[in-house]
Amino acid sequence: MAGTNGGRPSIYPTVLYADAKAAIKLLTEALGFTELTVYEGEDGTVLHAELTQGNGAVMVGSKGRGGLFDSLMKDAGPAGVYVVVDDVDAHHRHAVEHGVEILMPPTDQDYGSRDYMARDAEGNIWSFGTYAPEIGG
Repeated sequence: MAGTNGGRPSIYPTVLYADAKAAIKLLTEALGFTELTVYEGEDGTVLHAELTQGNGAVMVGSKGRGGLFDSLMKDAGPAGVYVVVDDVDAHHRHAVEHGVEILMPPTDQDYGSRDYMARDAEGNIWSFGTYAPEIGG
C-alpha cells in the first residue's frame, strides 16, 4: 500500500460510527488493528482516529460530530474494507474468540486468495485475506 510518499499509505478508508469508541475497541482487540492516534472532543466524541494494520491504515470517527465530512456522510450506508493478513485462519480464530459476527469462514477463492468476512456492530463489512496485488509506481 505504500506509494512514493515516504512509505505512508496513499489511501485511507474512513468509517464513521455512532459509537466510535466501541468500534475502535473491536477493531483493535478482535480484528488486530493497532491504535495509532485518537483525537477526542471535550465531550468524549471521537473526532478522528487512525488505526493501522500492516502497512495500511483506516480512519475512524464519530457520527454526528459536525463538520462537512460528517454532514456529507450522514446518510451513507455501511462500508466494506478489505485488509491483507498473512494467516487468515489464525486471524479468523482470534475474531471468533472475541465474538465477531462471521459472514463467511476462511474460504479459498478461485483467484488464489484465502479470505473471510466479518460484520462489525454497525453493519460495516470487513474482509480479511491474502490477496495483495502489486501496485505499480
